[in-house]
This record gives sequence, C-alpha cells and structure tokens, in this order.
Amino acid sequence: MTHPTPPHWHARSAEASLHALDSTPLGLESAEAERRLASHGPNRLPERAGVGPFKRFLLQFHNLLIYVLLASTLVTLALGEWLDSAVIFGVVLINAVVGFIQEGKAESAMRAIQKLLTLDSRVKRGGEVRQVPAEDLVPGDLVLLEAGDRVPADLRLLETRDLRIEEAALTGESVPTDKTSQPVAEHASLGDRHSMAYSGTLVSAGSGLGLVVATAGDTELGRISHLLGSVEQLQTPLLADMARFARQLTLIILALAAATFAFGVLLRGYGADEMLMAAVGLAVAAIPEGLPAVLTIILALGVQRMARRQAIIRRLPAVESLGAVTVVCSDKTGTLTRNEMTVQRVYTAARRFDVSGVGYAPEGDVSPDADLAHDLHELARAGLLANSASLCAVNDQWCITGDPTEAALLTLAGKLQLDSDDESERRPRMDAIPFSSERRYLASLHRDERGEGVIYLVGAPERLLEVCDRQWRDDAAEPLDPRIWDEVLEEGAAAGLRMIGLARRNVGGGQRELDHGDLESGFALLGLVGMIDPPREEAIRAIAECHSAGIEVKMITGDHAATAAAIAERLGLPAGTPLTGADLDDLSDTELDALLRETSVFARTSPSHKLRLVERLQAIGERVAMTGDGVNDSPALKRADIGVAMGIKGTEAAKEAAQMVLADDNFATIAHAVEEGRTVYDNLKKSILFILPTNGAQAIVLLTAILMGLTLPITPLQILWVNMITAVTLALALAFEPAEDDLMDRPPRDPRAPLLSGELLWKILLVSVLLTVASLGLFIHTQQLGWTLEAGRTLAVNALVFGEIGYLFSSRRLSGPARFGLWDNPMVWGMVGLMVLLQLAFTYVPAFQALFGTRGLDGLGWAWCLGTAVATCAIVEMDKWLRQRLARRASR
Repeated sequence: MTHPTPPHWHARSAEASLHALDSTPLGLESAEAERRLASHGPNRLPERAGVGPFKRFLLQFHNLLIYVLLASTLVTLALGEWLDSAVIFGVVLINAVVGFIQEGKAESAMRAIQKLLTLDSRVKRGGEVRQVPAEDLVPGDLVLLEAGDRVPADLRLLETRDLRIEEAALTGESVPTDKTSQPVAEHASLGDRHSMAYSGTLVSAGSGLGLVVATAGDTELGRISHLLGSVEQLQTPLLADMARFARQLTLIILALAAATFAFGVLLRGYGADEMLMAAVGLAVAAIPEGLPAVLTIILALGVQRMARRQAIIRRLPAVESLGAVTVVCSDKTGTLTRNEMTVQRVYTAARRFDVSGVGYAPEGDVSPDADLAHDLHELARAGLLANSASLCAVNDQWCITGDPTEAALLTLAGKLQLDSDDESERRPRMDAIPFSSERRYLASLHRDERGEGVIYLVGAPERLLEVCDRQWRDDAAEPLDPRIWDEVLEEGAAAGLRMIGLARRNVGGGQRELDHGDLESGFALLGLVGMIDPPREEAIRAIAECHSAGIEVKMITGDHAATAAAIAERLGLPAGTPLTGADLDDLSDTELDALLRETSVFARTSPSHKLRLVERLQAIGERVAMTGDGVNDSPALKRADIGVAMGIKGTEAAKEAAQMVLADDNFATIAHAVEEGRTVYDNLKKSILFILPTNGAQAIVLLTAILMGLTLPITPLQILWVNMITAVTLALALAFEPAEDDLMDRPPRDPRAPLLSGELLWKILLVSVLLTVASLGLFIHTQQLGWTLEAGRTLAVNALVFGEIGYLFSSRRLSGPARFGLWDNPMVWGMVGLMVLLQLAFTYVPAFQALFGTRGLDGLGWAWCLGTAVATCAIVEMDKWLRQRLARRASR
C-alpha cells in the first residue's frame, strides 16, 4: 500500500483518502486493524533515552578549567600537600554539586509532548462504534470527534458538523479554526489545512468524523518531537567564553611552568627533580582555584534576582545569556499579545466607534459618546443574546467558557452596561442555530417585550451581506448601501482586524423554531465589529527597551500576514513586508540571510520554519533568544542560544525545551532579564579581573625568586590562603554590585569578542606587576633589614592582600572611577572589614602562625601595607583616566 507524503492528505478528497488507505465508510475490520498495528506499531511518540543522574553529575566536571583544577589536585598530592589537595578538590566538588542541583531534572520535552495524546478514542470499526486506546489507532481507522476531545492522531476529516479545533499550541492561531471536509490547496500552510485535524489539538466545538492518516512519529506532533530530539542545544554564551578563557589560561600556565623548568635545568644547573617541583609550584600559584566558586556564586545570585523578577532559570550558566543576545525572536499569540480577543472598533451605518480596554474584562470606554447611540446598543444587544459563551471573574482575572469571538461580544455588551440576565429576561430565547463553519454564521430567535419575534444573526461579513437588503440607522431600517460596508471591510483588513457582522430580522410572534430557511434573506445589517488579539502594553515598552539596548526583536507567528503586520505596527516593530512560511520555503539560505536583518515579522510559519529562522540568524553571527509557549515553539526554543518559555499559558513541552521560564508570561520580564544578565556578566568580568592579578602576582613573585635564586617569598600554603580565602572573599563583594548607569544603553557585546580584551589583559598585567613589586620588594627590603624569614613572608602576604583591597574599590567600575560609597553595595566594606580581621588572625593567632609559618608585624609593617593599598588604587585609577582621555582624543 503506497501512502502519499503527509502534506498531501489535506489536498485529497475524502473518497480518495479512504481508497488510498484501503478503508471504507464502515471503518476497518478488527483483524485488519490488528495487522496494521503490528506493522505500524503503537500510536506513541518514540521515547529517547535521557541522561541519568550519575552521568549528569559527571558532566558537571566536563570543563577544561575544571580539568586544570583536578590536575592541580593531583600535583599537590604528588608534592605531599594533603591540605592543599583537599581544599582544591572541595572547591571543584562544591561547584559540581551546585550545578547539578540547579539544572534540576534532565530534559523531558519528549515526555511532555507525549502527555498530549488522549488515553482512548471513539472509533468506528466494522460498522460499530468502539472505545479504543489511542495507542491502538492505525492508519485507516475512523475516529469520531466531539467537543472537549483531544485529537489522538492526524486525521483527514470526512464529515464535520460545526467543527472547530483549538490549534494554538501547534500553529500559533489565537482563535479556534473552522474545519470542513472539503480538500484545500496542496501548498496550504499548516494553519490553513481546514480538512485536517492534528494530533494533540483540542476540539472546542461541534463534531466530526476523521480518517487516521498518520500515527505516532509520523504525525505533525511527531515531526516536532523528531525536530526537538535532533536539535543541537548550543553552548550558552558564558560557557563558550569560559571554555575559551580556560584554554588560553591553561596554555599560559603550562608555558610558564615549562619555561621555568627549562631555565632552571639548562641555564642555572638545578637538578631536574628540584625544578620539576618548582615548576609545579608555579603552576599551582597561577591557577585561580577560587574562580569556579566565585563564578557559581555570582550566577546563583543572578538566578535569585531574576526569580524575584519572575524569570526562572533552569540552567545556571544561562543566567547571563540574555545579556549577550543580539536578537529576540518571539511568538505572537500569548507572548506579545494577550491571547484574548478584544473588540476595538464598531461600524454602524451612521458612524464608527472606537472601543478602549483590552481582554475580557468588561471595562472600557466607547467613543464618541455611546449613550445616545441607539444603533450601537442594538448591535451589542444582538451580540449578547445570540451568544453561547460566558464570562466569569476568578481571582481578579476574567475567564471565558466557549468561543473567544463570542466572549469578545459579551465584553462589548458589558462595556455598554448591558446586563445579560436583564436582556435575556426581556427578550427570552426561543430557539438557536449554533455556529456552522460551512455556513459561517450563528443565529438565535427571541421574543421581545411586545411579543414580537426577532432573529439575531452573527457571522462572516461576506455571508451576512448576502442575506441583508437593509441596514440599521437611527433605530430603523433603510435600504442597504454596499459601498459603505466595502469601505469598512477594507479599513478593517488594513488594520488587521477580524471582522464580524451582526444583523436582525423581525418575524411573527408565533414563531417558536428556527431553521436555515429563515436565514436566507430579509435581514437588516446592524453593523460590523472589528476585533483583534491585542498586544500587551508592557510588551510594547519592553520592545522599546530592547531596541535602546541594541537588541532586535522579531515576531514569528503562525497567524495571517495582515494580522501579524498590524500587531507588529502596534508593538513598535520596524515597518516592512512580512515573510510568510511559503516565502521561506521558496528562499535559499543565502537569499534568506540577506533578508533577515531587514525583516521583523514572519507569518504563517510552521515549527520547521521557526527552527530554520533561528539557525539562519545564528549562521550570520547573531546570538538568539527565542520565546514561545506552544508545542510548535519547542524545537526553536531548544536550538536558540537561550529559549524562554511562558510559565502560565506555556505548554510543558515548551517549558522543558527552554532554559528560562517567565513565571508571569510577561514579555516585559525579558527586558528585566536582559538587564540582570548584563549585570551578571559585568560582575563576573569584574571578579575575574580582580582574581587573576592575584594569581599573576604570585606566579611572577615565584618566577622572579627562582630566576634570582632567592628563597621563596611566599610558601605554597600561604598561596592557597590568598587564593581561596582572601581573593574569593573580596571577589564575592563584586557579585553584589548594582547595574552600572549606562548598562541598558550599551549595544550587546560582540559574540566573537573574547572574555578578556586587550585592554583588560593590560589591566591584569599592570595590577600583577604592582602587587609583585609591593610583595617581593617589601620581602627583599625586610631581609636586608634583618627581619626573620617568617616575618618577611608575613609582610609579603599582607602587602599582597592589602594591594587587593585597594584594587577592589577600583574594580567596582570597569571603566568609570573607583567607588567608595557604602550604601550602593554594603558588601564591599563588609568584606573589607572581614578580610582585615582574617589577616589579623593570619598574622597573630598562634594556631595560624603554626599552620602558615607567620609572625606578628609592628606598626611600620602595617603602614607599608596601607601604603600598598592606596598606591595600587591610585595607579590603576590614573591608568583608567589616561586611557579614557586618549580614547576621547582618538574619537574626535
């Protein structure tokens, strides 16, 4: 049996589809269904083996910098320094445990998608209707659908009765889609395939009969699952930067150690064993053991700050990723918009009314003054009475039951102070015809206060214009003027509004029932209503903030191009012609790349389109954040540099595929997250700039001592004290630094730029030399003065630490002047006070003296230490000032 490719089913007739699958209007026989089940397998999405907890824990160590630290642990063991080894390994272990816990459970997007399949279905087999588990469905089965059912497989619809299916999670459509059994064009996009019902979507109204044409992994849902499983999850910007930094640092350390070994053996005549130990000691001094701990703490603090602003981070390194992105790709429905249909304009024969307020809350104004507009009230009354939806307030949030379009008409009536109970009592409903996708209208029959009958008709404007020969003006009917309504329809289409028509017809009071023959002619058109899923006000502000921060925002939606363009204009996105999914299919990668920078709106897109757009943006050098809430967004969410899912209306599949979840479904939270991410990156860079000169100074001190043949000014255990206690303690204060004033006015950092630029490397070298001169110089000076070796080493360590304290205040701003304020970051002075106490203990407490080989210092020694702090800060600030002055001259 030859099956056409899945995209062709919607273009085949019902009879041809039955014939192609060797099925009949009575369904498959049980024996044939069992045979096909054995051939095709169960209707379940394939499960992929996840990463187990043990392997996930081991992956926390899969980082070159961690490898260097583990190697340093082995080296210190070889040197017999058990305490050093235990401390270094403890830092590595803590770093791994924190990362393991923060990441939480492994990716389970596939399992989340599987939950969308129903447990059982009503199937026609051998002419009988049976209850069959969804996983037993096979191609050729006939499935019956009713309101509330979740579609269990991809179906070619054979019969429909007012069938409407909610496909937002799959296509991005904000309203249920009308379904029909008639074939559509072969190249119709997913959202326009009205003859199909897709697995995982929800039947919102009506009933139907569908032929199973695809099950399990062959469904559209299965394709998304396959896309999701095959998508390569990119390394976060931070991890990429840190990996590059670790490689550079490793090469420098190994080169220094090798050069020291070669120098001592070949030029100084030292023994190979002796110089091997010296080279190893130099490597240990140069390795920033405290850096992983500081990195983890800074990221964890960023996670906490983001959580307070409703952004939940699922992977620790992703905390700063939004600070690095250059493009935010956002789904429209439910992300940039409210996913709540709202009436914004009402057109009667006499005038146009603008309606304020958004969402389903019956709060807002109508202008011009609606009190005297009898025509408007009659139109709103028609929408209220010919209605099957309902509104209710739950926890200050307005919720709907029923069709979103009908709910929007209820909200309009509420804004005009029309009471549903009162109107229903005055004009009781006698009969009704529900919405029909074939006829594109709904109707209801009522008896008014005089006992006369009135039919209210609501539906597609084109359909209503066919049955109306009059129009309503000034509370009376007059001949219909088609030109008025043609202009109204053009205006509504240009504004991206979904237009709905309302009409009325008087009938005799004795009529108690309605049939379609009553709806063919004789109606008076009350007017047209224009509604739209409105943009979030906070999203408009957030997009403006993103633009000011140099971040492009692109809207990728499954909705129609005209609607998408109208929403984009309201959101403040750059004007331009939207690209549709059909356009994307016709463009080569090169042609698409050329259009990406000038196009902000992409409409009628499928999951594969969204994934391709993310990949092409990355291919032209962008770092991409993708937001979304539907199953259709999951592959692109996983592929993006950082995926951002909606926490309230988002599907579980979207949340599991993302690295960050917005707990409030508020696009504006992204702008806050960008600020937090940039702050985290700034503070991380400040901490690295602070820690590395300490290691650099220690390495230079040891290297210089070896070259000069001097006794080591600092012992390995004292090195570990400085690395793990002082540097980490002081660097931790920088993790609490608030955002700099110009943070959101800067462009995104260049994705190709290294973590440490040439200017920052110069600063590291400068401070390393300053600390070296202070520490080694004071050590040599004290030896000339006759101080003991222990006292000289104690002064050398304290001079190094006090130099760091002076440098700390300069490090609070990357390019601005040093800050000494207390209240903007109390942690700085708190950590300085703690550091002074620790150094006093290091110097005077007998237990510390015994462990580290230290001795007490006199007043002169502490004066030298204080002078080192002041001189270090002053010289670094002078360097900043000179560089900024030269930069200003160069820019003129």
